[in-house]
Amino acid sequence: MRRRHILGSLLLAPLLTACFASGGGSDSPSDAKEGSRLRVALAFPPAENLSPYGADATILSRLGVTEGLTALDANGAAAPALARSWRRENDRTWVFTLREATFQDGSDVTPSAVAAALTHATEAKPAPAALSGVTLTAKAGSGGAVRITTAAPDPVLPLRLAGPGLAVLSPKAYDAKGRVDPVGTATGPFELTKVTGSTSAALDRYDDYWAGRAQASGVDVRFIADGTARAGALRTGEIDIAEAVPVAQAATLDEDTRKETATTRTTSLLLNSGTGPFKDAGLRAAARRAVDTSALADGVYEGYADPGAGIYGPAVTWAEGKRRQPAGRAKAGDPDGTKITLATYDNRPELPEVAQVLKQQLEKAGFTVTLEVREYSRLESDALDGRFDAFVLARNTLVDTGDPLAVLAGDYTCDGGYNIAQLCDRAVDRAVAQAEGVADTARRQSAAMAAEAAVLGTDAVVPLVHQRIITGVADSVGGVLLDPYERTLVGTGTRR
Repeated sequence: MRRRHILGSLLLAPLLTACFASGGGSDSPSDAKEGSRLRVALAFPPAENLSPYGADATILSRLGVTEGLTALDANGAAAPALARSWRRENDRTWVFTLREATFQDGSDVTPSAVAAALTHATEAKPAPAALSGVTLTAKAGSGGAVRITTAAPDPVLPLRLAGPGLAVLSPKAYDAKGRVDPVGTATGPFELTKVTGSTSAALDRYDDYWAGRAQASGVDVRFIADGTARAGALRTGEIDIAEAVPVAQAATLDEDTRKETATTRTTSLLLNSGTGPFKDAGLRAAARRAVDTSALADGVYEGYADPGAGIYGPAVTWAEGKRRQPAGRAKAGDPDGTKITLATYDNRPELPEVAQVLKQQLEKAGFTVTLEVREYSRLESDALDGRFDAFVLARNTLVDTGDPLAVLAGDYTCDGGYNIAQLCDRAVDRAVAQAEGVADTARRQSAAMAAEAAVLGTDAVVPLVHQRIITGVADSVGGVLLDPYERTLVGTGTRR
């Protein structure tokens, strides 16, 4: 049975749910002089006790807690972060030169500390998604350098190291049992100081951040899964920033507070090709034919999305000109009342409505559909274990590494760690493997689109819409990082 990258078994120490002395609170006179605290509402509560190796890694990066050796720039290329520069020594070895920086516990960011952090990531079970199919060894070098060697040539290693799951933490973060504690051990502009279960967290500004002090004195976070409640908290002034405002709530916000961002997120219907009715390629083809994506983009998303064109959408600007038509699709079969279970989650409020529309479309085509909706953290394990016949997923196709092949390898290959579709197809694996060996950027993109066509040809995934995310930002707030890759939200310039 495939195991999961996103739902990690490495949980943080119990102290993470405790309250810490330096936690947040309401603004004080000293806050006004030093910068006010930001109040942020996030859609997804921690699913893994804020382990940096799974989905919670993005929470930490969006809040400015963690960072890696590299970051992604606006064009999706690798940019300096903890590493100020790098060079490729040979086809399997890269040398990264560190900048002067300190961890939030006061210790220096050294080559040995960085090498140890990356080594811990390689030993994690399951490994971070950015390391899917990759074996690497990190060793401290001379002159403030870290030498990273991969078992096979990896032309996109600098992109890979920008993944939130490969954040660098201080030696104090790791214990002998493989648990990782990001409280006070990261390098970002904000230091995690208090976590209250899955309801709230507090962060204080880290004054010795290498890129300069943040303008806000801290961040108070509330995890609010209900999108209507997030939008309501922004309208009433309880919070300053609300992520993922539902399209149904957009009209309730003043126009100046609605920030629309094209993202690399695609909502898809994943069909379980490993077990159950959709092991039959003909029934998968019948399901694909039943789907009307325009009804979803115009109806459910009220124009805040584009109909699904492929795994990669319009925000991946190079994809459309390189897109290929899928080949070898099976002939659609007759559903003839075939019973299927369709599941999704309600953290993204449009998804239950998408699933309801899909249920109607599939039933019209002849399927008998049972719909199941839960909160994501209560659903993911079953989805990854193949317990549903169909699953509606909103997936950022470039979130793990910035490399377009990462989502194909992780989600649609036999050994993929996030393979909800349970797809295991030799032609797909071969196409992905061939693309992964291409170093030239333009040729790699073309190879990625050939691999995308191979995946789509199986009908294990039906792209539904490409989303535009609405972030609610109070009039008094500036400097919010509206990131199409959804890795950042709060930074040094975010203030109110």
